[in-house]
Amino acid sequence: MEHQVQDVAEAAVGEAPHAPGMPQLDFSSWPNQIFWLLVALVAIYLVLTRVALPRVSAVLAERRGAITNDLLAAEELKQKAKSAEASYNEALAKARAEAARIAADTKASIDADLAEAIAKADAEIGQRVQASEARIAEIREGMQDSVREVAAETAQALVAALGGTADASVKAAVSSRVGA
Repeated sequence: MEHQVQDVAEAAVGEAPHAPGMPQLDFSSWPNQIFWLLVALVAIYLVLTRVALPRVSAVLAERRGAITNDLLAAEELKQKAKSAEASYNEALAKARAEAARIAADTKASIDADLAEAIAKADAEIGQRVQASEARIAEIREGMQDSVREVAAETAQALVAALGGTADASVKAAVSSRVGA
């Protein structure tokens, strides 16, 4: 320990032995440094080629395989999607055709029912028109008889009011005028 204290004291005073500089730049140690450099490079090379690079290449191969499998699965799913779309479009076309057929059948059925209802209504209206015309003819006939009777009574009343006597000739004259 005494020796160390002395070296520290000499170094403090400036009397320390002179060191030659950085050992890497000392030409006398270069062969030794080159040897250890080569040993380190060979060791690094061996570690990389035997341990690290096989693991990295295995991971890359695994990723490449996964990507390839994913691409194949995506292509398969794409084909399934295309076939599903084609099936959907086909089913949609069939459904539209079926709907059009059902609509046409329904329209034909409704048209037939409507034509039957119209024919029935026309027949009923025709019967009612005939009944109404017969009733109108009866009313007209009754009205003409009533008008003749009222006209005859009125004419007789007028003749009586004028001081004359109403006979059958008044009734005949009224009947000839009202009937015309």
